[in-house]
This record gives sequence, structure tokens and C-alpha cells, in this order.
Amino acid sequence: MIYQFQPILKQTLWGGDKIATLKNIKDAPTHVGESWEISGIENSVSVVSNGPEKGMTLTQLIEKHGPDLLGQRNYERFGTEFPLLIKIIDACQPLSIQVHPNDETARAHGHARGKSEMWYMLPSEPEASMYVGLKNDLTPDNFMNMVADNTICDALMRYNVSVGDCFYLPAGRIHSIGAGCLLVEIQQTADVTYRIYDFNRRDSNGNLRPLHVDLAAESIDYQAQPDYKTKYTLTNSGCTPLVDCPYFTTSLWTISHNDLMECSDLDSFIVLICTAGSGSIIENKGCEQHITTGDTLLLPATTNEIEFRGNMQVIETHVAQDAGK
Repeated sequence: MIYQFQPILKQTLWGGDKIATLKNIKDAPTHVGESWEISGIENSVSVVSNGPEKGMTLTQLIEKHGPDLLGQRNYERFGTEFPLLIKIIDACQPLSIQVHPNDETARAHGHARGKSEMWYMLPSEPEASMYVGLKNDLTPDNFMNMVADNTICDALMRYNVSVGDCFYLPAGRIHSIGAGCLLVEIQQTADVTYRIYDFNRRDSNGNLRPLHVDLAAESIDYQAQPDYKTKYTLTNSGCTPLVDCPYFTTSLWTISHNDLMECSDLDSFIVLICTAGSGSIIENKGCEQHITTGDTLLLPATTNEIEFRGNMQVIETHVAQDAGK
């Protein structure tokens, strides 16, 4: 079986209208900043939109199929919780300067886990940019002083971005998605964000949004890196590795006619996100599903091979057997 889910649209202060256009959603609400494509987050659990199990939630699918859906090791580790949250994000205003805690820090504050994530850029505005990481090492005192005098952006690396740019953001890496960005986000199943600076803007009620500076100070990685962009060489056809981290492994497939992905040894579900073009996905039992730009599909761990047909680019992600260790 190949599963597709109803998008969960999240209205935000900074959201725009690109998601509705990308996904051809009629009568979408305004200011949609996020489309949660596959989610096991409480109160935002995805619902199947196709096939004989249409109407079932992702949690119900896992309860029914167990390791056949998630993979044996993933099922033993995560139970009925889906370990990834897949989003499409559209920012018509910059998001806050923020950071996410790692697993240890998050658990110390009552959360199940922290949040590491990656971004893959979709076609964005020409002036789109984002902040990722520190220019130079900071100390906690430096950080607190710069937050107090509203100069924290001066400490951050700023990137002009375009389609195909990729960033891995391990927990602790300070960041902000800028205005004009449209992207795919793949992350741990967690919704823990510590807001550091919000450009002094106000919500619809005229109130400043709350900050979490002390919690952020506990979570930040204060050591700077020379560059934060993921480097990769795109292949003209086939698989290009993007990110391989403890929480997910991600590749970009470029399909000009047809190609085959062997996956019998993964012991994991597979998520496919179409970032350009369109075509068909066929799994080894003969199930076929059309996919086009903006679509996200979930294939169970029982899938041994995937045939791609068409002209498209597709992000593939799964959870390796040692994820989260």
C-alpha cells in the first residue's frame, strides 16, 4: 500500500499563500505558514486520504500494521508513535530567531525528545534568505547581552537561498527562516521551540509574542562552524545523498524517465516528497500512486523496491536502524 494524507494546514503570523498554490488547495485559509504532510503529533495526527484505509489516522495505521509499517527496529523503539514530522513551510515574513533543545535538555524540561531537522529549498522569492548558525563562537554571557540589546542577528550567519539548497540543523543550532522562503522540513517528532528574538512584532491582538531566552541559553551550541550549508553534487539521474544523521537519512532522486530504488534491507518506512515535476510511484506488490509537485507519500517497511516513472525530483527519507541512539 502507498499512503497519502490530508494536509494539516497551520495558520501563522508569518504565513503566506504559496502552500495553497503549490498543493492546489481551493478555499484554503489565509496566512498558511505550514502544511503538516505526515504528523503523529498529538492533536495534529495525519489522516489517510486514499485507498481502502482512507479515514484512518496515522496512529491507527501503526496500531494495525505495527512493524510492517514502521520496520521492526523502529517499532521496538518508537511503539505507535511515528518518529518523523514532515512539513512544507511558506514564510512571507521572517520566523523568529529560535533554537530547539537536544533530547537530554528537552527531557529535563518534561518533553519526550528534542528536535533536529533539515530544510530543502523549494522555488522561493529572489530575495529569500535565512539565518543559520553562528558567525563566531559565543559565550552564554555574550548571548544574553546581545539578546538584551536586540543585536543577536549580528552574531548569525545569513544565507541567500535558492531552490535545491539544503541545510541540516541539529538541535542547538540557532536559526530563522526568512521572508520569501518556501521549503520542505523533515524533523524529529517534536514541537519544542525556544523563541529568542521576534523582531518586536505583535500578534493579531497587539501583544508581543513570548520569548524563551533562558531555555534557549541552555540549548544553544555556542561553537561556530565555517559553513552550515549541506554540500552535495547533484546527479543527472538517480540518487543523490543529502543528509545522514542519527534521526533520519535523506536523499534526492532525479528521475528523467524511470529508475528503481532497492529498499529491502532498510527495515524502515519510506517517505517520498515530490519537489518538482510529476510521475508515478510503483511498489513491489504492484500498487501504483501518481505523485506531483507538493505531494507526500508514505510506503510501509514491507516495501522491497520502488519504481519511479516520469520526470520529477523526489526527496526520499527513512529512519536508519540506529536512529536516536
